[in-house]
Formats: sequence, structure tokens, C-alpha cells
Amino acid sequence: MRRAVLIAVPYAWLLALFLIPFAVVFKISLSDIALAIPPYTPTAKDGIWTMLSQLDFENFVFLTQDDLYWKAYVSSLQIALISTLFTLLVGYPMAYAMARAPEQWRPTLLMLVILPFWTSFLIRVYAWVGILSGEGFLNQFLLWVGIVDTPLTILNTNTAVYIGIVYTYLPFMILPIYSALDRLDGSLIEAAEDLGCSRIKAFWLVTIPLSRNGIIAGCFLVFIPALGEFVIPSLLGGSGTLMIGKVLFEEFFSNRDWPVASAVAVILLLILIIPIVLFQRNEQRQVEDGR
Repeated sequence: MRRAVLIAVPYAWLLALFLIPFAVVFKISLSDIALAIPPYTPTAKDGIWTMLSQLDFENFVFLTQDDLYWKAYVSSLQIALISTLFTLLVGYPMAYAMARAPEQWRPTLLMLVILPFWTSFLIRVYAWVGILSGEGFLNQFLLWVGIVDTPLTILNTNTAVYIGIVYTYLPFMILPIYSALDRLDGSLIEAAEDLGCSRIKAFWLVTIPLSRNGIIAGCFLVFIPALGEFVIPSLLGGSGTLMIGKVLFEEFFSNRDWPVASAVAVILLLILIIPIVLFQRNEQRQVEDGR
């Protein structure tokens, strides 16, 4: 009985906060737009059987016929993948340095990594507007040093979006990699060096493979929210940046086309499920191989 209650808690949480909302969104994606409240039809007030008989997949067919949506998906995947790669390139050396730092300094370094979360996410993104704008701190510094003669155009470009995503989600990359490196047995590195490996070769042959789970976890923690990001491309990317999160917002709140917006959200969720399933299968395969 205790085991059943313990297992029922996460399943109830999953049912209430994921499965039921997803079922509602999926039902709306099969509906038609209407000038009503809510702005779609049919609803449960029409009767269950009448409602079910009027549902169709027209919105999903419409998404395949309009170039805007598939281009937004492709652009979002590209931006999320490149941002994840940059975050890994920046975050792995930081996590490695933290794991190799003296033990008395590690709590302080962890606190510094988590410290940005003490400030509002929106304020932190707005701060980059002041840094990257034509008259911002970055351009003023570059002009003062003499590196450039005219201000650089960074704001309202994809470059600004990459900077914003890397800065925002960097802790999500650092923490799992640091956790994997912190558990790494240092004697393995010493054994590799005793067998003739240089430090760089031992790093690639021992450290990187043993920290693979942390790398994979960090990449997923960055890639998944970056794919549906809305605030960062809206504030830093401007109108020239096409991401599915912005399209989703426009459909819901500007066009008030809830059925099409719900169809966009359902496809986005299905895209995100694929890497999650692959990650779980990889973890299960590693557990079975370990046995």
C-alpha cells in the first residue's frame, strides 16, 4: 500500500499537469476557429458525440501547406542546436575548472553559477539590450579601445539571440557536467598518464567519455527550452528572427487562432519527445550493459 501511494504521487502530478493539459490542447488543435468565447468550435456544450464528430485534422494539413510554419520549425531547430553547441563549448571548461578547483572553493563557485537565478529572467534579458544596442556598453567599449570605428550591429540579429540563450542557459549545462566530473576518479587519469598518455590525450580518452552522461544531460537541458524560446528572440532578435515560439505567441494572442496555435504546440511537443525518448533508451542500454 505504501509503495502504491508513493508511486501514485508522481503519476498524479504527471496526469494533472501534463496529460490533461495536452489532451485539451490536442482537442483544440482539431477544432475550428470561431468568433466566440472560447474562440473555437465545437465545445463540450454542443454535446460529447457532436463535438467528437466535428473534430478534424485540417489545422495540421494547413501547417504543412504554409511555408511560415515549417521554416519556423527549421529555424528554431538550427538556433537551438547552434546555441546548445556554443553553450557546451563555454560550459564544459567552466565545469572542468570547478571540478578541479580546491574543495573549499567549490561551494563558492557553485553559488556564482547559480547566482543569476536570483534575478528575474526578464530583467537579465533586458540587460543584454543595453549591452548589445548600437549605443550600448559593448559598442562603447570597442570604440573606446579602438577595435572598431563604427558601432557594430548586434542587437536584432541571430547573433544576439545566440548570446542571450548561451548566457541564460549556461548554468543548465555547467551543473550536470560538473556533477559528472566531480565523481570522476582521478586515479584513472593518473593510470592513463602512467601508460604513456599525455594530459591532452588522457583528457580525450578518459575524461570526456566518463563525463558523457553529464554532457548529454546538459545538452538536453539547454536544447529543449531553447527550441521553444520566446522572450529572448522577441527582445534580442527582433522581427528578423523566426522561431516557433514567436509564431506560437502571434497565433494565440494576435491572430486569436487557437486551433492553429494548438496544432503548432502539439507538433513542437512531438519534436521534443523524440530526443527525450532517445536519451531514455540510451540510459537504459547503458544500465543493461553495466549489468
